[in-house]
Amino acid sequence: MKKILFVCHGNICRSPMAEAIMQHLIEQKGLSDRYVAESKATTQDALGYGIDSRAQREMEKNNMPFDHGHRASQMTAGDYQKYEYLICMDEENFADMNRISGGDPDRKEHKLLEFAGSYDDIDDPWYTNDFDTAYREIYRGCEALVDKLAKEKDE
Repeated sequence: MKKILFVCHGNICRSPMAEAIMQHLIEQKGLSDRYVAESKATTQDALGYGIDSRAQREMEKNNMPFDHGHRASQMTAGDYQKYEYLICMDEENFADMNRISGGDPDRKEHKLLEFAGSYDDIDDPWYTNDFDTAYREIYRGCEALVDKLAKEKDE
């Protein structure tokens, strides 16, 4: 089973949305026997908290199932070896993720929108209050990633 880790600042908005979207797309593509999505934070700011209520509303609005029992946890250096993909939302997350992992010798670390052909950040809706845009961008990145994974399966 290959593991995908989504990472953001607090693990209460973007990364749990990405985890839920990706897990849903993995199941839709028939890849749940090969891949699993999880999420963590780069900081301790929201450890133990559940998914932000605004992120929950956005997922409910889009009929996206998610883990109501999710609790924010922090990425550790050991996660680098546990996951095949470590995927963050913005440049700050990327720098923090790389600092936590101690470097990226195996080139496992990515920004989510890379898979959709962009190096743009997915802005933190905690600050922008734009959960709709964050959701759409996360969905676009996850959709591109699951398509890549499905192609790998066929090769």
